[in-house]
Amino acid sequence: MKAAVYYGPNKVEVADVPEPDPTPGTVKIKVGFNGICGTDLHEYYAGPIFVPTEPHPLTGRQLPLTMGHEFSGTITEVGAGATDYAPGDRVAVEPIYRCGHCAPCRAGTYNICQQIGFHGLMSDGGMAEYTVVPTDMLHRLPDNVSLELGALVEPMSVAYHAATLGEVGPPHTAVIFGAGPIGIGLWFALRGKGLDSVFVVEPSPTRRAAIEALGAKTLDPTTTDVPAFIADHTGGRGADAAFDAAGVAPAIAAATACVGARKPTISVAIYEKPLPTPLLNLVMNESRIQGSLCYTSADFAAVIDLMAQGVYDAKGWVTPIAIDDVIDEGFEALHAGQKMKVLVNPAANPNGEAS
Repeated sequence: MKAAVYYGPNKVEVADVPEPDPTPGTVKIKVGFNGICGTDLHEYYAGPIFVPTEPHPLTGRQLPLTMGHEFSGTITEVGAGATDYAPGDRVAVEPIYRCGHCAPCRAGTYNICQQIGFHGLMSDGGMAEYTVVPTDMLHRLPDNVSLELGALVEPMSVAYHAATLGEVGPPHTAVIFGAGPIGIGLWFALRGKGLDSVFVVEPSPTRRAAIEALGAKTLDPTTTDVPAFIADHTGGRGADAAFDAAGVAPAIAAATACVGARKPTISVAIYEKPLPTPLLNLVMNESRIQGSLCYTSADFAAVIDLMAQGVYDAKGWVTPIAIDDVIDEGFEALHAGQKMKVLVNPAANPNGEAS
């Protein structure tokens, strides 16, 4: 089968590798779509970062390995003991490996497991025609949720988890910094939670246009004083939550200046460089910055339910490509800002048509 195998910085090869077989407690999945994540880009251009160079304590795997942790597919085989699933089941995959015995795992917050691993970063993943996963990673997809949307459940769950930490509801105002895939996911999640007053701050005209086409209200920080706008919009109260999905210093500074007294700025970005912390804003406002990492099964279930209700839409910002095009049309195009979100279809020919 074809698989995108990661060997190190700037070295991913689409290679023929043996098909995996299910083991006890696992299922074999024919991958429908696999998204290329910002983490994958970091690995490709600057890694290995998360991909282990020594055996991972939970998976035993290390470099090289097949990439891909955002994916959906159809079960083709089940291993011994996987009695709750059957061939033909359509699933999205929650790709977290957790130890089950550290303090966060015992508390139910396995998304911050002290030995956390990810299918496709610490094991062979979904950027392949087939992959094998444990049953505790599986979430069934309703009939009206496509495999394309199913591959977006993972990144949308990252955003939904962060939106939940913001503790906002219908009467509130929220501000999102960054209109990449996670920023778009935050907008969907907040709308799904009943918020009408949501503003997305994004300097890129292309990204603003993409999220505006979905119905979002946007602000251009190069021409608008965002904290002043939000103060005026809320009658001086400030936003009830701000979300940083941009990962740059100006976004954090503006976000903490936007929120009202004792309200949170939720950070769901990866920061490549240390950022100055706007402590004066936090102290004078008694506000806070809170980190957000990954998701739990409850977030996956909530996103899938909202997808079944028609809340999410992939039109205009998601591009499917063939696995043979994963470098030029995937990593390079995303890195150059030519595409918003890329989903690899392992069954497609190089022209993007299904084989």
